[in-house]
Amino acid sequence: MVGISTATAYNTVLSGLQTAQTAEATASQQISSGETASNLQGYAGQSDTLLALQSVQSRTNAYLANSQTTANVLSAQDMAFTQLNGSASGATNAITEALGSGSGNTLMQSLGTSFQDAVSALNTSYAGSYLFSGGASNVQPTTATSLADLTAPGATIAGQFQNGDNVATAQLNSSTTVQTGFLANQLGSNLYGAYQSIESYVQTNGPFTSPLTSAQTSFLQTTLSSFQAANTQLTTAQAQNGLVQQQVTSAQTELTDQQTTLAGLVGNISSVNMAEATTNLQQAQTAVQASSQAFLALKTSTDTLMSLLQSAGA
Repeated sequence: MVGISTATAYNTVLSGLQTAQTAEATASQQISSGETASNLQGYAGQSDTLLALQSVQSRTNAYLANSQTTANVLSAQDMAFTQLNGSASGATNAITEALGSGSGNTLMQSLGTSFQDAVSALNTSYAGSYLFSGGASNVQPTTATSLADLTAPGATIAGQFQNGDNVATAQLNSSTTVQTGFLANQLGSNLYGAYQSIESYVQTNGPFTSPLTSAQTSFLQTTLSSFQAANTQLTTAQAQNGLVQQQVTSAQTELTDQQTTLAGLVGNISSVNMAEATTNLQQAQTAVQASSQAFLALKTSTDTLMSLLQSAGA
């Protein structure tokens, strides 16, 4: 009977010690990680809810990251539009000044500079891709380099562009997709046409003089409206880009709010209550100490009893 009682006592003490050690390890892990459990089994009946929340959270984070990339692209496009508009308005101003002063001596030089601004704007790239190339994002959208390219033998306005036809879009959330891209040929054809008409006139009739002739004045007055129309078109396109920027900003705000809400819901399930975990750790440590002392006490009493029994047997 003594052996049976001793074994039972050992089992009881060891079971208590193991339970206390497990509780101590769990509380320690919770405090160090900040999570209630290290795997889904630890969340019992809430595991399905946690998985669903984390799935939505992952999609929300992906949409938010994508929206930031989209915002950066739209910002780069806005700067390109500003430069394009500057080309059209710069040409308009140069022609207006020539008409006002009656002198065309520096007109073509000014127009050449403005045209270079247009070429540079249409060839704007972001993160290694050309913004206005459509689906051919690795292809420079316009091949023109100077006004002379517009009137070279066999040259056409359409031939100055090599962009693709697919306009870029972006998905802001699960239900909203917006068009974010513009094509170089659609943006630049009218503007290039205005520049081409002036370059062609000069090549046919000779450079503008000072003072301007009546024919030159009449031609420039007619051409001025072409640049103004191109400027209006580009301003409209920039405004469209701005509207999409506003949509993206609104989507980012909504996604950020959703992200915060989801983080709170996930945290309610997965995040540990630090005060409770600390208390549990302290209680578990006390239980481990008590169980260890009980084990030592049992071992000591057992050793003493065994010594007495051995002495009596001797």
